[in-house]
Amino acid sequence: MKAKSRHLRRPKIDPRPIAAGISLVDLVDGTLLAYNGARLREACHLFSRKMLDDDVTIGMSLTGALTPAGLGMSALIPLIEAGFVDWIVSTGANLYHDTHFGIGLDLHQGTWQADDIQLREEGVVRIYDVFFDYSVLLETDAFFRKLIAAEEFQRPMGTAEFHYRIGRYVNERERVLKQRRKSLVSAAYEHAVPIYTSSPGDSSIGMNVAAMALNGNRLLLDPNVDVNETAAIVFDTKQRGGKSGVVLLGGGSPKNFVLQTEPQIQEVLGIAEKGHDYFLQVTDARPDTGGLSGATPGEAVSWGKVDPEKLPDSVVCYADTTIALPILTAYALSTHAPRKPKRLYERRDQMVEVLAIEYRKILNA
Repeated sequence: MKAKSRHLRRPKIDPRPIAAGISLVDLVDGTLLAYNGARLREACHLFSRKMLDDDVTIGMSLTGALTPAGLGMSALIPLIEAGFVDWIVSTGANLYHDTHFGIGLDLHQGTWQADDIQLREEGVVRIYDVFFDYSVLLETDAFFRKLIAAEEFQRPMGTAEFHYRIGRYVNERERVLKQRRKSLVSAAYEHAVPIYTSSPGDSSIGMNVAAMALNGNRLLLDPNVDVNETAAIVFDTKQRGGKSGVVLLGGGSPKNFVLQTEPQIQEVLGIAEKGHDYFLQVTDARPDTGGLSGATPGEAVSWGKVDPEKLPDSVVCYADTTIALPILTAYALSTHAPRKPKRLYERRDQMVEVLAIEYRKILNA
C-alpha cells in the first residue's frame, strides 16, 4: 500500500459551527483555517507564542491612516501599555492625526460616498470615511508651532527625542482635560517607547517645522541620529543574546526603515549579524510589482534583513490593517500576560555608543 503523504497528516478542516458568545480566541483558533484567515491565525500565534517572549525586542512600523480611524486608542496604546511594542517607526501623518485626540479635538465617522465639493464648502476634511472640521488642522498646527518655538527644541535632534518631548506635552494636555489616554505619543512617552519617523518632512508636523525654520527656528530633525539609534536597538538585543522581531503594518518607508537596521549593521558597518528573527507583516500590496510594500520575507533574506534560518517564523497576512490589527491585539492580550516595558528610549545613548565602539573596531582592524 502506498504510504500516506506527510502533507495529509496535517490537521483536518473540520471546524465546529460558530455559536453565539464564541470568544475571539476560539474564533481565531477554530475557524480561521485557510487562505488569509489562516495567515491571520498564524500571525496571532507567532506574535503571542514566540514574539512576546521576554528576550524578544519588538519593532513596529505604522503605515496608512491608522490613528484617524481610532486604532491608536483601540489597539496601539493597549499594546504599548502591555509591553508588547518596544520601538516604533511611523509615518508623520499618523502622529499628527494622533495628536488631534490628545489635545481634545474630535474626528467623526463619515462616509466615503460624500460629496467632496460640498465638504470643502462646509469646511469638512475627509480621510476616506473619517470626517473632521478644518479647524482641527489649524488648532493642531498651532499646538505644534507653539511647542517648536520653545527653547528645548532649538537644536538638532533625532525624531525619537522630538516625539518624546512632544509626548510629554500631549500627556500633560490629556491630564488637564481629564480625559482617558487617547494619544499614542502620550502613551509612548509614559512607557519610554521611542517613535521614529523615516520621512519627517512628509507630514504636517514636518511642514510646521519647515515653516518655523523660515523665521529662524533652529530645530533640525536629523536622520543620521535615527539610522544609528534604530540599528543600535537591534544590535543591542542581539549582543545581549536576545531576538529581534518586527511587526509591519503596511509597507512604505516605515517598513524599510525598520528592516534596514540589519543591512546597516552588516553591510554598512561591517559587523557580523544574521538578520531579524521574527517577521510579521499585514499588507494589501502584491510582491510581483517589485515594490517594497509587497516584498516578502524571503526577498528580505537576500538583503540580510531576515535571518534565513528563521523563515519558518515569518508570516505575511494579506489583509486590511484596520481588520487584522484589532484581532491581533485582542488575541495577544487574551493569551499572553503583560511584559515589563523595556523603556528603550532611556538607553538610546548607551546603545549607540556600544554600536560605535564595535564599528571603530572594524575600521581599525
